[in-house]
Amino acid sequence: MSSSLNCSTNGSSGSSPEAVTEGARRATGETASERSRPDPEVFVIGRRRQFSGSETRALLAEADRRKGAGTLGAFMREKHIYFSMLSSWRKQLGAADRVALAAKRRGPKPDPSARQVLQLTRDNVRLRA
Repeated sequence: MSSSLNCSTNGSSGSSPEAVTEGARRATGETASERSRPDPEVFVIGRRRQFSGSETRALLAEADRRKGAGTLGAFMREKHIYFSMLSSWRKQLGAADRVALAAKRRGPKPDPSARQVLQLTRDNVRLRA
């Protein structure tokens, strides 16, 4: 059975299986150097886009302008962004503005060990009395 298979695939009777693969390789025109070459088709690995703060502010401003004109959907398709991205950027921008506008405590920062020492001295005074 195998000899008849070799005859039909290679054209000669009684040849070895290596000759079959050798003949098939020659038939396709593939050489040893081509076999070791990597596949030329390269698949690009997608990376998540990251927008800088100035880019997000500019996109939000443009989205607000387009929202008034009624072309927000076209703008989002053009820039490949989703409405959820706009809403999360608005939340982040609002939180950053609140933090920036919050009152800041002036003066030296409290030392946690000094607070503990003060509490212990109060306890000592209270227990001695």
